[in-house]
Amino acid sequence: MAAGARLFPTLVLAALLQACTTIQLEPLPEGMTDQPPPGWADRTRQLSRFNQWELSGKLAVRQPTDSGTALINHWIQDGEAYDLALSSSFLGMGSTSLKGVPGFIELTLPNGDTYRSNEPEELVEAATGWQLPLENLVWWIRGLPAPGGDFRLLFDEQNQLAIIRQAGWEIRYDRWQDFLADYPELPARITALKGEKRVRMVIGQWRDLEKEQ
Repeated sequence: MAAGARLFPTLVLAALLQACTTIQLEPLPEGMTDQPPPGWADRTRQLSRFNQWELSGKLAVRQPTDSGTALINHWIQDGEAYDLALSSSFLGMGSTSLKGVPGFIELTLPNGDTYRSNEPEELVEAATGWQLPLENLVWWIRGLPAPGGDFRLLFDEQNQLAIIRQAGWEIRYDRWQDFLADYPELPARITALKGEKRVRMVIGQWRDLEKEQ
């Protein structure tokens, strides 16, 4: 593994820990704590290195203007690059492909039309009507706050991560599951809330692509 690849998780962890100390604090929900359980730093480090994976499941979006559901045929993550394939009858989306890296996205619609943008979330909303925080979801889906922004972590009475608050969103971890033997429990269902917008993801399968190579 190259030196840069080894250094990346360390830099990410340092950024996460630094940002965690700067967010404005609010009253804690009943039964929760913002004190990480023992081993949380090791867990964060391990999941930060887990950056070659594939998942499948379902996605549901509810917002004031419209709502809909989609199958996640696959979400393949290779470092910073993602390849997301959705299928939905909602608004005629059909089979929609989203490929990109931070700051760039290529979106292909069922009719073959392809659009590219340096504003991923704006392009997704323009093409589908859905507001998806894609670049943060890459982190939230693993149970990690996204780097580069303030956040707050809340843990339940079982020492499980229950909520991440970041970028105006509240990410609730509704269910965890042992998907992979070499990693801690991964999210099986999360709900991201922002105002009247809600994004729910149910994950049916995780795969470790690095181990399969």
